[in-house]
Amino acid sequence: MYQPTVGTPPEYTVGDDDVPWVLGTQLTEDCGPLARAPDGSRVLLIEAHDFARRRPYHHHKLTLVFAAMARFRDRLREAGYDVIYLEAETFGEALETFFAEYPDATLVTMRSPSYGSERRFRELVADAGGELRVVENELFVSTRGAFEEWADGSETVTHERFYRWMRRESGVLMDDGEPAGGEWNFDDRNREFPPEEWEAPPVPSPDPDTIAEQTAAWVDAEFDTWGRSEGFRWPVSREGAREHLEGFLEHRLPAFGPYQDAMRTDDWAMAHALLSGAINVGLLHPVEVIEAVEAAYLEREDVSLPSAEGCIRQLLGWREFVRHVYRRTMPELARANQLEATAPLPEFYWTGETAMHCLAETVGDVYDRGYAHHIQRLMILANFATLWGVEPRELNEWFHATYVDAYHWVTTPNVLEMGQYAHGVFATKPYVSSANYVDRMSDYCGSCPYDPAETVGEDACPFNALYWDFLARNEGDLRSNHRMGLMYSHVDSKREAGDLEAIHERVGRLRDAVDDV
Repeated sequence: MYQPTVGTPPEYTVGDDDVPWVLGTQLTEDCGPLARAPDGSRVLLIEAHDFARRRPYHHHKLTLVFAAMARFRDRLREAGYDVIYLEAETFGEALETFFAEYPDATLVTMRSPSYGSERRFRELVADAGGELRVVENELFVSTRGAFEEWADGSETVTHERFYRWMRRESGVLMDDGEPAGGEWNFDDRNREFPPEEWEAPPVPSPDPDTIAEQTAAWVDAEFDTWGRSEGFRWPVSREGAREHLEGFLEHRLPAFGPYQDAMRTDDWAMAHALLSGAINVGLLHPVEVIEAVEAAYLEREDVSLPSAEGCIRQLLGWREFVRHVYRRTMPELARANQLEATAPLPEFYWTGETAMHCLAETVGDVYDRGYAHHIQRLMILANFATLWGVEPRELNEWFHATYVDAYHWVTTPNVLEMGQYAHGVFATKPYVSSANYVDRMSDYCGSCPYDPAETVGEDACPFNALYWDFLARNEGDLRSNHRMGLMYSHVDSKREAGDLEAIHERVGRLRDAVDDV
């Protein structure tokens, strides 16, 4: 059984009248109520469709969720479980159907990390005349109680301090109480751009899956989706997810570290793990991935410590951190907008029709596969939206709809806080940049009609004028931030030189012709 390794895992039993209710993001029998139920027990899965009609989700995202549920259903039935698989428009309708047939049953489910879901499920079960028991979600590395004990009532927390605590508590990449290699974080060694002759490791290609193909066709006919319907490549079964993990460990992990922040045209995967979708629906447990990466580092000469640490930091550190931040700051986090941004999201986030090659390439990656890696998310998509002044909730909705690994608990802290500095609960400054960063960490600028070295003029990269305009526009909120001192010294220089007027005029023209940026 996989369970959290930081904190005390829950202890409980599943009785004869208890029915494990497995949610579509908890597709595992290795933890939770199903792991504690006797073999052959009755199990409930509900395939509700109404959520998929609320926004234009990516075709591949819906295919992943629904196909993975169907594959999990079949695997349980093959193992002898009595699976009640209900397809309905809403959870409420399905629960009424279930309790009409099994009025004495008590559903037992792991808590969903999405805000308000527990309360809503309790209401729906009560309306259906049934009983519900909600238990701790074991699909994370740390427990809620352990985090609260560590945070000790503090309203603001930092990722680096949390990550070091998680390393100590879990023992991962530790050597006699000290971090392996003598350093906690090798991020400064993971910012290289690959040489031109470097070839990315092979991208995993799952075997054809009949259920995935049938689901993709059904999704195409049933829902109003966004994104390409062809080319689905995400694992929908436990076996497929394990194959993806093993492929990453064998082929991609050695190159993951140094190039994890780099971006290349027509190289959507680079050396990234491509496992987040499988982890977020429960096909892989984060503990097993962390253990596998650590074992690869310890056993193989081709896996460097910076590569292993960089990957583990994403799971042991960042994923755990944003999960806890989300649950502690909701619902305020979802409404946060401390910079008072109000601009609508430009249409090219949906169409990809922009002359800015970095944005067109990144939106194209998301359109084709429901995926772009973390630097594209932060320093292309969120960076531009923040500089433009996009209303945070609108950008959050876009990310939530378009990425295969996106859920409200995932996107809200990543997009609103890390991406747009909307709250201030953990971000210490806005993560924004001019074209200089994009030019240094990608090859996008070489194929772009805009000049990354120019700030004003029709051929100047929009990132540059938008960057200085953003700093000037938000000076009242940001100048006092000690991490922004150097940037505002440059703003002062531009103001003294009389350059800001031309910058503001350039931004004004961009806004007037946003459809032609």
